[in-house]
Amino acid sequence: MSNTDTEWPESWQVYAHGLATGRYTDPAFSQLEFDKLWNQVWQVACRLDEIPTAGDYTTYDIGRQSATVVRVDDNTVKAYFNACPHRGTALSEGCGAFEQNRIMCPFHGWKWDLNGNNFFIMEPQEFKDGKLTSEDVPLKEVHSRVYAGFVFISFAPTPEDFDEFIAPVKGFLEDLAVGDMRHYWWRRIEGDCNWKVAQEAFFETYHVPCTHPQLDPLGKKVIYEDLHNPGAPLQHAHVQYEGLEQGHGRFYAGEKPMSSSDTTAKPEQLEYMIEHMQHLVDEMDAMVLQRDVDVAVGLRGKPVAEGSSYGAEFIKAIYADAAGEQRPMPVPKPETAAMWGGEVFIFPNLLILPNLGNVMMYRIRPNGDDPNKCIFEIFSTTTYSPATDVPRAEPMIVTDATDPEQLLLIPRQDFGNVARIQRGLHSLGLKKIWLAKHHEVMILNMHRWLDKYLGAPEA
Repeated sequence: MSNTDTEWPESWQVYAHGLATGRYTDPAFSQLEFDKLWNQVWQVACRLDEIPTAGDYTTYDIGRQSATVVRVDDNTVKAYFNACPHRGTALSEGCGAFEQNRIMCPFHGWKWDLNGNNFFIMEPQEFKDGKLTSEDVPLKEVHSRVYAGFVFISFAPTPEDFDEFIAPVKGFLEDLAVGDMRHYWWRRIEGDCNWKVAQEAFFETYHVPCTHPQLDPLGKKVIYEDLHNPGAPLQHAHVQYEGLEQGHGRFYAGEKPMSSSDTTAKPEQLEYMIEHMQHLVDEMDAMVLQRDVDVAVGLRGKPVAEGSSYGAEFIKAIYADAAGEQRPMPVPKPETAAMWGGEVFIFPNLLILPNLGNVMMYRIRPNGDDPNKCIFEIFSTTTYSPATDVPRAEPMIVTDATDPEQLLLIPRQDFGNVARIQRGLHSLGLKKIWLAKHHEVMILNMHRWLDKYLGAPEA
């Protein structure tokens, strides 16, 4: 963590029940994040799906820093600072495959193998009085670690211990089989908001009744028909939240229909499940896929064993379907099922939303130097049978976030809020935002750990 002599104005404060708005709008705060957070912290540069074959590369940009991540062989991935040691030319842009498994500078043709060893300098006698050798100019590695299907990197000269960094969420990721998930689809959008505004939209379920009323019939009545009975439980009331060490967090269902102890099998319960899941397929195509709905539909008319429920029978059927296709699945235990429909947050900017044998992921990061801009990415992943040829993951660039052909309803609803939030945070009449003590605890926890990196004075 970092110490800083930077003056800490009131507009950057973290309060017991809220946050000062300058944390989202001030260019100086954004620059401090680049210097003290992004240049230091472990962060996901890519998924292994992006570089499946030796010679494949992808480029990860954050602020002024850039890394080239390359697949060296089946068991080795390396990351390099994206700069030629000759004159600084960026060695990669976007993604692709290095021809003949060699990395070549597009400016003067210097060349390296995939392990970063230089093997060609044009006119070497002109450098260092003829004494410059290949050993003088290897590609400089960025610290990297492959874990759970991701390539984590840190630009720090001496990063914090990765095992300590990931420890608070490691058990969740492994039980949920996140490392077994593979590419289904991937969207990338440029957003008109601070990166924290975008990701904090998904740190709570408090927004569901208003933003996604089709998913919460009771909440819809509360919001849009003024039928609120203060203190009466709403659909999202059962959700539990935890702010974890290292800035990570999670929310999960304390009790939900699929894993509830209600053993009275009623056909209307099954129909509600099918209807709800079909909403997620039609309006998001992530977390729940059509094959999952088809499994539930297959339960219609089938007897339910005494003491069981449609939720329990559905879970059995989902695992049986996966076993028949030899698809990996999460560890079958109640604690894992409780995470379905929940979230695991990996500090500083990766959100894991698991359900059944699928995971949706969000990664949000700054876009250039402007605190009002971000790059917002959605990954839909799932498990496949060993015989399936899974395509290399490449993003679809969304040019219009209001276009239903580019974004389905649920992400359009979410994305429709974030630019409005950013505009409001600039208001001269708003110096502080309030946070709910239960539903928004992950936001507060994330900011407190952010301040540890930034070297904020003790509150």
